[in-house]
Amino acid sequence: MDDVASMTKIATKKTAGILGDDLAVNAEKSSGFLNKRELPVLWKITKGSFLNKLIILPVAFLLSTFVPLAVTIILLFGGLYLAYEGAHKVYHTFFHSDKKQVQKLHEELNEDDYQVYENTKVKSALLVDFILSIEIIIIALSTVTEAEMMAQIFVVSFIAILATVGVYGVVALIVRMDDVGYRMIKSNSSEFSTRIGNLLVKGLPWVIKTLSFVGTVALFLVSGGIFRHNIDFIHDLVHGIPPILNDLVLGLVIGFIVLLLVEPVKRIVVKSKAE
Repeated sequence: MDDVASMTKIATKKTAGILGDDLAVNAEKSSGFLNKRELPVLWKITKGSFLNKLIILPVAFLLSTFVPLAVTIILLFGGLYLAYEGAHKVYHTFFHSDKKQVQKLHEELNEDDYQVYENTKVKSALLVDFILSIEIIIIALSTVTEAEMMAQIFVVSFIAILATVGVYGVVALIVRMDDVGYRMIKSNSSEFSTRIGNLLVKGLPWVIKTLSFVGTVALFLVSGGIFRHNIDFIHDLVHGIPPILNDLVLGLVIGFIVLLLVEPVKRIVVKSKAE
């Protein structure tokens, strides 16, 4: 048990960075819903995250034991998707701002249209969570490869549960900041309480905007880190440059390359469906 505790501590330290990125990305992905739907949607995403990890864990143990190369290939494809997600967000921020769409969501969409919007966002959040979960589990697994199988299972499973509960617990606190603020203002128990309430209500939009920016940067950093760690050519090419700069530039470049390849195909598919 002492060895397991020691390995768990090391694995937690190793995954701390990716957990920070995971929080930023998922907080941004879990926002933008109607107020009354925030917690139900977040619970839906949390359950999906647990299911993701339940699928990934046994597959990761089997592949790590029998086909370790497959783990690297899966990671690289995941890195391509994360880089594309980041590039897609940057592109739409500058060329196709969705502010009007969000405004329409809260004012004009009927119940059926909103349900479609919600389901689409949940699927996107769960797909990103799936890829980030693979990265978290693989990093945790890499710290205990020399241990017995039971120790590996215990340590990596603990990290997986910690990641889900910790990340989505904090996300829940963030998205409900304004509700806590409104209650503090409404209670009018003291001037200090009212000021804190106003601060929470006014601060939430800025927190969401900040997390949106940080989440986008995190997508590039995580994807760039995947390529730097798993492709020797890239690792040697950028050796000596600060890792955070390496990962950001790699993520940006690869993300926009994938975007340039994918967007024309998407337009052709959409056009063919319309016809």
